[in-house]
Amino acid sequence: MEAIKETNFSFTGQTGFYRGKVRDVYYFNDRLAIVATDRISAFDVVLPRAIPYKGQVLNQIASINLKATSDIVPNWVISSPDPNVTIGVRCEPFKVEMVIRGYLAGHAWREYKAGKRILCGVALPDGLRENDKLPEPIITPTTKADEGHDEDISREEILAKGIVNEQDYLKLEKYTQALFARGTELAAQRGLILVDTKYEFGKQNDQIFLIDEIHTPDSSRYFYSEGYSNRQKHGEPQKQLSKEFVRQWLIENGFQGQDGQIIPEMTDEVVDNISKRYIELFEVFTGHSFVKSDYHNALERIQGSVEQNIFSAKD
Repeated sequence: MEAIKETNFSFTGQTGFYRGKVRDVYYFNDRLAIVATDRISAFDVVLPRAIPYKGQVLNQIASINLKATSDIVPNWVISSPDPNVTIGVRCEPFKVEMVIRGYLAGHAWREYKAGKRILCGVALPDGLRENDKLPEPIITPTTKADEGHDEDISREEILAKGIVNEQDYLKLEKYTQALFARGTELAAQRGLILVDTKYEFGKQNDQIFLIDEIHTPDSSRYFYSEGYSNRQKHGEPQKQLSKEFVRQWLIENGFQGQDGQIIPEMTDEVVDNISKRYIELFEVFTGHSFVKSDYHNALERIQGSVEQNIFSAKD
């Protein structure tokens, strides 16, 4: 099964390179080119097999959402000249991820089920069930680890440790709430519920920018609106579009990213099913049919796209 697992380009004018869990980042002084590969991670571990078209799905959904939220906060994008490539402004990232939750799901539910009622400094009421809507959206930040696992952290800890100064952090909270509200509106237009998501921010010349991807199946969780209330009333699992199904498959097969655990075998069938789920989310979210990019000479195509656009793109 063809997929883009990694890139190893060397560009004229390149000043650095960073390989993230999913993206390969090429630096050019005050600009960067990000290649969305088909790698997939869960529990902060990169899984052994790449997922066909996953990078294209993420890149194109992120592009749509960044354009749709640019009136709220400036973002890093200059251009997206290829299905897997985005070129943008190089920022100094804040060392936190701004996670916001409108429903009790995923990690938050697992913590709640274990008995915790304070999550990242935010108090949660007793009596909630999995996937219940929260009284109001809550911000539950995490650290942004260069390696290993991101960790839950509270606003108070962020300020006390000086990870972000108070003036900037209050702006990050304001942007996070406004972006989540917009994302909720956009999802509702497509019959979806934006359950939770995360935003990353950076600075260039003292200006805050929204960076990375937003409202994608890797950074967000969606439920289908139709039938949500009925399923919740009867205690049934919600029909969802997100990467959570990958996490659940791993959990069911004895893997949660802990030391000594072995990643279960990802058969062709498993890989194909994951690919289809990503494409499904693209089509539901955008309302358009997904047009698969050609994997023939994909690396040459991506390389040429960066070379032709990294310096010609205008801020």
